[in-house]
Amino acid sequence: MSDHFTRRRLLAIALASPLVAPPAWAQAKTLAANMPSAAATKRPAAGRALRIYAITFRGMTEVEKGFEEYFASRKIPVQIVYRDLNRDPGRMAGFLEEIRATKPDLIYTWGTTVTLGVVGPYDSPTPEKFVHDIPVVFTLVAAPALAKIVADNGAQRDNLTGVVHVAPVSAQVQAMAAYRPFKTVGVLYTPTEQNSVVVVEELRRLGREKGFEVLERTFKLDANHKPTTEGAADLVRELKDQKAQWMYLPPDSFLGTQAQDTIIPTAMALGLPTFASTEQLMQAGALSGLVSKYHSVGQFTAFKAEQILLGKLAPSTIPIEPLKRFSYQVRISAAERLKLMPPLPMFNYAEIITDTPVSQ
Repeated sequence: MSDHFTRRRLLAIALASPLVAPPAWAQAKTLAANMPSAAATKRPAAGRALRIYAITFRGMTEVEKGFEEYFASRKIPVQIVYRDLNRDPGRMAGFLEEIRATKPDLIYTWGTTVTLGVVGPYDSPTPEKFVHDIPVVFTLVAAPALAKIVADNGAQRDNLTGVVHVAPVSAQVQAMAAYRPFKTVGVLYTPTEQNSVVVVEELRRLGREKGFEVLERTFKLDANHKPTTEGAADLVRELKDQKAQWMYLPPDSFLGTQAQDTIIPTAMALGLPTFASTEQLMQAGALSGLVSKYHSVGQFTAFKAEQILLGKLAPSTIPIEPLKRFSYQVRISAAERLKLMPPLPMFNYAEIITDTPVSQ
């Protein structure tokens, strides 16, 4: 019997087997558990639409679609003005000037870099440079405390709340180990993206605590201090040469632009399994990942905005939190190519992705 036929039989048996309790990091509640019924918040009075000033980091994403669709489904009139940082922090000064001139009802910020550009670190010595008198709801922030968006003790600022999109790094490490135990994990990230820097910092801490080694590489920067694709494939090879057993893909926007065409294909060719921290990286072709659905993140962010705009709640009283649901995803085509099928019990709680048909 061929190995390929054996793997297909294993998959069929797993999918037909009785459900078993998932591990703690895979347990989930539905998004609806985070939100009230439609009658739980007030409808806007007739009149002008609520004005939202939205700053994105790399253009429109599925998060913004979820954000807009939430308001549409609730029949809440909103006027959203979009501005894109386009990975250039130098644009932020103009956005802040426009915010102060137009005084929107609420500011939406996408990612750590944008959020810090609007509200600044909680302990900034120059707080007057940032916005403190308009409600801000952030989204797609991996680690608000590590990034100093909030204080280490979790105390929230008066005008700020938001949604964390990344599962706790400790849960991601457990998920990787459940698939394939490891002693070394490689990571490639952008040194100028705070989102990924703080996550890698946490990965290092867990490595010291749990006894695994973190092998690091960073994308090269050009003369303008912007990341470049130069030598990206070679960086992946260096991690493999150093005996990395997993390649961890952190929440990194520049990495996301290179993952599908360069990073993941190189890792696959080297036999190095990849683990995704975000849905974008999973969609780029990673073997597995513990992720939040971007569309759901956008909806949950809109729900928090609604609590402020219509419920008249102070942002500081609305918890900063992730979704209650994380999806553990496994790409079977990648598993077959790597000859690294997941353990049998994992089929009972993993979301199996079959974007590439299994050959007959």
